[in-house]
Amino acid sequence: MTNRISTRKKAILAIIVVLALAGIVLIACWIIQNKENPDVTAAFIEEHMTNDNGTIATYLKPAASENPDIVAGREALSESLGLWMQTAVVSGNRARFDDSVQLLTTYFLNQEQEPFIQWKLRPDGQSEVTTNALGDDLRVLDALLKAFNRWGEEEYLQLAKEIGISLQANSQTKGYLVDYHDFARNESAAALSLVYVDVSALREMHNNGILSLQDYERYQDLLADMPSDGIFYPKTYQIRSGQYEYDASVNLIDQLIVGIHLAEMNHPPKDLIAFLKGEFRQHQQLAGRYTRESRKPDADYESPAVYGLAIILALQTNDLPWAQQLHERMLQFRGQDPAYPGGYVFDGNTHAFDNLFPLLAETLFEQSR
Repeated sequence: MTNRISTRKKAILAIIVVLALAGIVLIACWIIQNKENPDVTAAFIEEHMTNDNGTIATYLKPAASENPDIVAGREALSESLGLWMQTAVVSGNRARFDDSVQLLTTYFLNQEQEPFIQWKLRPDGQSEVTTNALGDDLRVLDALLKAFNRWGEEEYLQLAKEIGISLQANSQTKGYLVDYHDFARNESAAALSLVYVDVSALREMHNNGILSLQDYERYQDLLADMPSDGIFYPKTYQIRSGQYEYDASVNLIDQLIVGIHLAEMNHPPKDLIAFLKGEFRQHQQLAGRYTRESRKPDADYESPAVYGLAIILALQTNDLPWAQQLHERMLQFRGQDPAYPGGYVFDGNTHAFDNLFPLLAETLFEQSR
């Protein structure tokens, strides 16, 4: 009798152990899946970075705006909208894309005079600015035209044409689109930041009859003829003088975006990539800024956006092993604050692009695998 009870206890204990191990395995699989699942970052953005009207807040923490030309707190940027739209197209999420188009036409698109995209909104959706931001406009155009190619919705094409034609009519200096145009003062910038020469968007504009072949080739030549100091690229092109200008302190986000545009032209930035690989190999990290002359870090922070853009550049150049290393490092910054799973949150705050660039990069990375 005693032996029979003992055997039964052992059997029950064995079953409990097996179930416990199975549970541990399932939990581990769930953690791994969510750790490498871009949807958790999208969920964080939707839950914590979205204002009541649906616009994406620039910062997690609210803060009062003291200057209409500087973004603060829960104000929304057209940059964030463009990145969100691009990710929706890449992931095939048409419902999310259509919601974004609704936000674009309801809040961001000013049609009182010439239609233009207001670069910044208050949290309530009202705007105090009368200027656009070229780089953000081109992201939106790129997303609209690729969405038209993917889903065939004529509304996307017509909206892109409306914005693109107005942009060319109002925001040019000597035949070049410039950083911004003030539609209230009818004044345009004198320079073109090279980070804004969005080859993908300009190609889509040409392919859809919005930009002439001559104009498209002019922007390609602008990047192809761009000098380099051996690693880093200039920041701006001064249109009237025809001079390229460098920054003494180099923002790596700008460098990576320019590098991505070059890769899209089949001119990969080999020296920049070699430098970044050397930095990562030596230090296991990339700094947010570098001093151009010394090539040394000019900031002690790492940016998830930097890693996201570096992943996109690696994918553009078909370097999957490099993309994998960057991806692993980037994910180390996600979910560090248990109150915000899926978010790249530090000290209770985060910037929208430190979540949107990683989200776009991870979506592309998962598709490449």
